Amino acid sequence: MTASASSSPVPGSRTRPSRRSVLAGAGAGVAAAVLPATAARAEGSDQGVPLGEYDVVVVGSGAAGMTAALTAARQGLSVLVVEKARTFGGSAARSGAGIWLPNNSVILRAGVPDTPQKAAAYLAAVVGPEVPADRQAAFLAQGPRMLDFVMANSPLRFRYMDGYSDYYPNLPGGLANGRSIEPDQLDGNVLGAELARLNPAYMPVPAGMVVFSQDYKWLTLAAVNARGTAVSAECLARGTAAALRGEKPLTMGQALAAGLRAGLLRAGVPVWLGSPLVDLVQEGGAVTGVVVEKEGVRGVVRARKGVVIGSGGFEHNAQMRAQYQQQPIGTQWSVGAKENTGDGIRAGERAGAALALMEDAWWGPSIPLPGEPYFCLAERTLPGGLIVNAAGTRFVNEAAPYSDVVHVMYEKDRGAPGSHIPAWLIVDQNYRTRYLFKDVLPTLPFPDSWYGAGAVRKAWTWDGLAGQIGVPAGALRATLNRFNAQAWNGSDSDFHRGDTAYDHYYTDPAVFPNSCLAPVWAPPFYAFRIVPGDLGTKGGIVTDARARALRPDGSVIRGLWAAGNASAAVMGHSYAGAGSTIGPAMTFGYIAANDIADA
Repeated sequence: MTASASSSPVPGSRTRPSRRSVLAGAGAGVAAAVLPATAARAEGSDQGVPLGEYDVVVVGSGAAGMTAALTAARQGLSVLVVEKARTFGGSAARSGAGIWLPNNSVILRAGVPDTPQKAAAYLAAVVGPEVPADRQAAFLAQGPRMLDFVMANSPLRFRYMDGYSDYYPNLPGGLANGRSIEPDQLDGNVLGAELARLNPAYMPVPAGMVVFSQDYKWLTLAAVNARGTAVSAECLARGTAAALRGEKPLTMGQALAAGLRAGLLRAGVPVWLGSPLVDLVQEGGAVTGVVVEKEGVRGVVRARKGVVIGSGGFEHNAQMRAQYQQQPIGTQWSVGAKENTGDGIRAGERAGAALALMEDAWWGPSIPLPGEPYFCLAERTLPGGLIVNAAGTRFVNEAAPYSDVVHVMYEKDRGAPGSHIPAWLIVDQNYRTRYLFKDVLPTLPFPDSWYGAGAVRKAWTWDGLAGQIGVPAGALRATLNRFNAQAWNGSDSDFHRGDTAYDHYYTDPAVFPNSCLAPVWAPPFYAFRIVPGDLGTKGGIVTDARARALRPDGSVIRGLWAAGNASAAVMGHSYAGAGSTIGPAMTFGYIAANDIADA
């Protein structure tokens, strides 16, 4: 629902001036509320006209922003969400919507043997001392409460992703079966006409099917695995049943964003789409509102109690990426929402906020396909493939957590540009005959456009492939011979691929003795260009355990909170498990709103 501050008071909101009284400036209280903006405008400022007043203004309609808005509204505060895009949902809507939340009610009901002690030990081991202990503790304590709140105040329900291991299950407190959850199936009809404004998915679900994130592991194997075939049939059956019921079934990020938006509709929270943040309004050292552009009009929305920045990262801001991150880097390699250009981060910095982790991102090896990059998960982990650098040699455990693989690419490329970026994922025809690759079915040819864009190369010999990708033929032969010998033995003594439960998640259980490893021997051979892609950046405004924005000296900026990728990640430089972006984003959005309500 889109509304302005002039609309009738929403349920649970506090009394606020009417549009007529605001524009007229009638009444001392109203005059005090709008005078700074009016005075600034009279002096030639570009802040613009008064657009209204709320208790809380939330910038961004992704997982962090909508969770914050829903929480604040259910605390009895009047809330406005302003969103730059013409759609809602941000990067969350495009995602698989895994959510990493230790000790939440969904996983505990499923019998996951988690405890607060295990979770604390694991998170501390993953992120290290760089992230303050009180922020880690706040995430672990409030995450389960946030999830229960969301389920009580929206149509969202969640499923345990059984078997999707924590990314470092061998660390203290790590769980081999994982702690991640994802949204259950949601009928998009709950949104009515608003469904048309949902940001589309990064990879649309095949027509007529209902697919969960956890299903992709098995769909990849559908041609060679009985369970994969059964899961494929189940996805089709779900889609058929939903169609017969007249539903518009949503899963993954589409379900998460739609469910949160439905919660906002029920709570009467207006969401202004196509209304980008221009700047923050400050008075007396406190943030008191935002400057936005709404329907081409620049103006000020006052925030009586606070502003929450949940506007995402800066993955599509080339200047910021060049300023903070190692080359080569490109906005074209990110799958984050295209509107994420760091507006909230820059506004926070202008208001005095410290920034951190700006050099990092939620990395993943990606193939620069024409039109949009492809973020590789199963493809680099399945048996029968390996990644080589410009010298034609392996340099990493291909099945390691995706963020780690890119960290290694950058670390080894530093000082020798071009040595590891791009890299090449090499597979053979046996691999292609067995496994889905992106959305290309086994045995089917890759699109000509992939070859035309230089994203894939093909040759009938190892030496021919080496020539195609510009690596030394002798080195590539030696690498493949060594890799194949290790694959036959089932032990990767070079990089320990297959040593953890996580390594085996996206693999083929029919391959022995190591489901991660199979020789590369059957021509023709394929090489896919691998670049450092990402799901979004992870650096931003430094916040405390209450999600309050902090200055470089550690002092609090009154009136300003931040959550999600607009804030420096509680995961630090690491990645605890599937959903380590969205889980903390929603949790700190929830924390921010409760902190505002408690003030």
